[in-house]
Amino acid sequence: MTNPSFSLTGRKALVTGASRGIGRALAIGLADAGADVAVVARERSSLTDVEAAVAAAGRRSLAVAVDVRDTGAIRTAVDQVAAVLGGLDILVNNAGVEDVRDSMAVDEALWDRIIDTNLKGAFFCAQAAGRIMAAGRGGAIVNLCSLTSEVGVPTAVPYGSSKSGLLGMTRALATEWAAKGIRVNGIGPGYFRTDLTEPFYRNADWQEAMLAKIPLRRFGRLEDLVGATVFLCSDAAAYITGQCLYIDGGYLASI
Repeated sequence: MTNPSFSLTGRKALVTGASRGIGRALAIGLADAGADVAVVARERSSLTDVEAAVAAAGRRSLAVAVDVRDTGAIRTAVDQVAAVLGGLDILVNNAGVEDVRDSMAVDEALWDRIIDTNLKGAFFCAQAAGRIMAAGRGGAIVNLCSLTSEVGVPTAVPYGSSKSGLLGMTRALATEWAAKGIRVNGIGPGYFRTDLTEPFYRNADWQEAMLAKIPLRRFGRLEDLVGATVFLCSDAAAYITGQCLYIDGGYLASI
């Protein structure tokens, strides 16, 4: 028997950065759990596949093109999603960018691109969604944090700064919005091979060294992130807010 508290049937969700990788996997996972899902990315054409996958799960799907650095476009898009789907119960803030670069070579343009996407964009997506959730029955927000929310990684200073900020934002919004019926949590993926992290995986020596630090002795698979996200969005997590669940094969516990 499946515990009904884990079901997302009837929920309306929005996932940013949903065209590929983690965002795509989470959008499909939410649909499999019963949610209607709006998928967001910068290019509408990049969402065709995931939109079809959500529909194939028997759920309503909506694809919207938005650059999360554009705060005005965020508000318009979130309002559109709520109008079309009939509300908004779940936001997964997944949109993010990375650029591996020595900190001495980081320029202002790179800093702004990463911070504006990963942190500023996440906040204004949360704000737009939170307004709708607060006016309705509340909701759940899951922010994609990172191991770099907790530890320093060389050549990833802007990214780590954005993800550390995202963890702080998660905790602050959780405390402020609890009275509005909005829970705010995060998940912190460990080492998952995606388009975003591909530069690291091109180094065989790095792979060998990292695997030696992961107690489960493997890199993460995208499906490893789905259950935790569904849980945090469901009634099974009704008394959980302000937390970040690290899905890292035991990495943080071992250092």
